[in-house]
Amino acid sequence: MASAAKLHSPFTANPLPNHLSPSPSPILSFPSPATHSRHRRAPFVALSQLTAKPTILVADPLDRAGIELLKQFANVDCSYDLTAEELCMKISLCDALIVRSETRVDREVFESAGGRLRVVGRAGVGIENVDLGAATEHGCLVVNAPTADTVAAAEHAIALLTAMARNIVQADASLKAGKWERSRYVGVSLVGKILAVLGFGKVGSEVARRAKALGMDVIAYDPYASLDRARAVGVELVTFDEALAFADFISLHMPLTPSTEKMLDDEAFGRMKRGVRIVNVARGAVIDEDALVRALDSGIVAQAALDVFTEEPPPPDSRLVQLENVTATPHLGASTTEAQEGAALEVAEAVIGALRGELSCTAVNAPMVPPEAMAELAPYVALSEKLGRLAVQLVAGGSHVKKVKVTYASSRDPSDLDTRLLRAMVIKGLLEPVSTANVNLVNAEFLAQQRGLRITEERILLDNSPEIPLDSIEVHIADAESKFASAISETGDIKVEGRVKESTPYLTRIGCLDVSVSLEGSLLLCKQVDQPGIIGRVGRILGAENVNVGFMSVNRTPLKQAVMTIGLDDEPSKEALKKIGEIQAIEEFVFLKL
Repeated sequence: MASAAKLHSPFTANPLPNHLSPSPSPILSFPSPATHSRHRRAPFVALSQLTAKPTILVADPLDRAGIELLKQFANVDCSYDLTAEELCMKISLCDALIVRSETRVDREVFESAGGRLRVVGRAGVGIENVDLGAATEHGCLVVNAPTADTVAAAEHAIALLTAMARNIVQADASLKAGKWERSRYVGVSLVGKILAVLGFGKVGSEVARRAKALGMDVIAYDPYASLDRARAVGVELVTFDEALAFADFISLHMPLTPSTEKMLDDEAFGRMKRGVRIVNVARGAVIDEDALVRALDSGIVAQAALDVFTEEPPPPDSRLVQLENVTATPHLGASTTEAQEGAALEVAEAVIGALRGELSCTAVNAPMVPPEAMAELAPYVALSEKLGRLAVQLVAGGSHVKKVKVTYASSRDPSDLDTRLLRAMVIKGLLEPVSTANVNLVNAEFLAQQRGLRITEERILLDNSPEIPLDSIEVHIADAESKFASAISETGDIKVEGRVKESTPYLTRIGCLDVSVSLEGSLLLCKQVDQPGIIGRVGRILGAENVNVGFMSVNRTPLKQAVMTIGLDDEPSKEALKKIGEIQAIEEFVFLKL
């Protein structure tokens, strides 16, 4: 038996979820505010379940390659330049919506959808024009295209950097005006200069690679950046204050969040080296534009090269744009032929996958898991949902489910095992069989919080091989009565445990009882006196109703008892279940739907 040491005790989960019908008898009570009813919507549905092709509204211009891919799967409505009112009128007829940065997808859009809208795709990285809170509450998945624009944005940042350093734009305008001003447009060299990259994500790291090839010394500030990745690129990670103090050039590549909004303000400019030069291809609002104008006027900032602005397009009388020492482009970071086609294909694939019911690695408001990890965790995703579904069906009718603990046993270090998707699926399984609300992976956590359901997690570190991501998963429901007494564990919780065997989810323990059954179809669990003839009697009752038995297993327990588990393709009638319960040797039984 592998030795085990418990790692971090229960912590609150960040779940999410989708599908199933209730168990035959119980009605479980989750605290459910009356206001929640307006958030109910249809769950995600696989393509095979749709009676007709889905409809996808493309509200902003998308490259033809993406449109053609969408048309192979759905009815595509390309309607550009819609007013807010027109978008709200159309959206109730659409299963998916694709936008770029022009169209705003606010709460009113989701409310106008009437529950039909399943996915919003943003053809690009940023999602500032999509109300993520409203999308999540309405169970609508939001996906983006995070990789297609990376190289284009990095190349544009370098283009602005070099053009600014050598006054390319200003000299070009002067020459075309009939002037020859060589001495006026003397530039600065990049070799040996320090570039501070603020935001060391995909684009920031690509900018760093290119800047080093130009002979620049690169430092980076990013509180979430990996030290190993920085070392691999040859970049030194520094603090924000150090980045401002040492930089000759600053290139911005962070998302717009409450913590990054107006990150460069008067106080920040005051800490910079005099004569610094700034490039921004991230988001306009990360800079306080009025403060930047003051810094440019004072000479603290020698030049700025800007592709993005707080207001787009900026007002015609914008002083910032008119300054001669400012190079400005109209949000061209992703504007290459290759990037436009790549973003269109990436978002089209993500939207189609979501409508098919597939898990997306580009989801913004659901657990994001890299493709390689997604493939490895796939059978455990199915196991997690089924364990949650089983556990909640074991609760006696009328019990109030408030506390659930999920325990993962693994040989992997916690930093190498992302359980967000797994706990999301546990919650999905917990809520669907007992809730009138429709649940999916996007809104599960929101719905759990609305019902006062607290999910905690625990990890147990094993000494086994880390090649297998998880040895087992347990779901515990505390402070609840069970309609199958044997499901109660030593601690008094309802407990189910499962493992993955040859990529198939198995139930391996219920309460204190060891079992070994594939989690397929529906299950009939019987605890009985260990004596001949019981299997045959139960089989005859099921056979009389044409209920097909998929598999059957018996595990003996001490005290001359046995647990019989029968996998069923169909649901027995109440009368058949009553007859099974009347068999004298059967002490208790329960029917569970998967």
